[in-house]
Amino acid sequence: MFNVLIDTSVWLDLAEDAKQTPLLDAVERLVKDGQMRLLVPRIVVDEFLKNRDKIAKSSAKGLSTHFNHVKAAIRKVDGDKRQKTRVLDYLSDLDHRIPIMGGAAEGVLRRIAGMLSESTIIEASDAAKLRAADRALHRKAPCHHENKNSMADAILLETYFECVKAMGGQGQRFAFVTHNKHDFSRANGDQRLPHVDFAASFSKIKSMYFVTLADCLRRIDPISVSHAMWEQEWVQEPRSLAEILRAMHVLTTQVWYNRHKYTEWQVEKGKVKIISTESWEEGWAKRKLNTQTHIAEDIWKGALRSAKKAERELGTGNCGPWTDFEWGMINGKLSALRWTLGEDWDELYT
Repeated sequence: MFNVLIDTSVWLDLAEDAKQTPLLDAVERLVKDGQMRLLVPRIVVDEFLKNRDKIAKSSAKGLSTHFNHVKAAIRKVDGDKRQKTRVLDYLSDLDHRIPIMGGAAEGVLRRIAGMLSESTIIEASDAAKLRAADRALHRKAPCHHENKNSMADAILLETYFECVKAMGGQGQRFAFVTHNKHDFSRANGDQRLPHVDFAASFSKIKSMYFVTLADCLRRIDPISVSHAMWEQEWVQEPRSLAEILRAMHVLTTQVWYNRHKYTEWQVEKGKVKIISTESWEEGWAKRKLNTQTHIAEDIWKGALRSAKKAERELGTGNCGPWTDFEWGMINGKLSALRWTLGEDWDELYT
């Protein structure tokens, strides 16, 4: 059994970087399979909760604000208009993806919070606090930097060492994982190694030190982690705003064309009558006519021209007729895409 203490910095970085999500999948799988147990000191939970909202907001809002400032600056400067338009369009596409990125970060934060809450929380003992204070007093790592309060890091480290001592029975192995190399790693040299002030408390077998979660998980289960690292290299990017708008245009045209063909059938069957523009305007003013039963001649001619244009634009095979299922898919796709851009559900106007 591997007993792993994952520092808050690692948990927060998992949420900030979508490419690391497969590593979180691996952690969940190893914990569920009983190959790994999380050591969760109270201080990790407190720091995670303290920074959770900030990470969720910064993943979207901060980037969006930054992009808006950049776009405003580009609009003000002189330069080739065509080039500026291309740059602004690109930034708008990126800006569109930011809320999706922020939503993904919030989802990862919820998963992490769930894992932490399901683990046994380890309270810092008085002895661990005293040893941490002694580190601070004698300027020993992680309290070796001037003008920096690293007591929380020292308590975290001492709590880990206590766990190793108390739980270190047969078959039990331990790992300390952090991204905070500035405080915990060797100051001059290989930062994958622990600081010399407490390096003797770590080893290559029993109690290991890692500065990447992937290296730690690879020690526990090389095959599944190699698979997770392969997944990490492939990330499904959100569609660009330009792609979404193009798809919406095609779907809107298809929906309009299908409605037009139905109206054309009603005209052929005499259910809808084509009348002169003057008669239509007179009847409409007196509220004797409506679009369900009559169409003005000039409007109908324009609709026929638009239908020919739609046929050319959509191409053979993309104008219907469609089955009920296909028609439902077309309407559903259009409704969903419009919803992603801020409209209400079921907005199918054409």
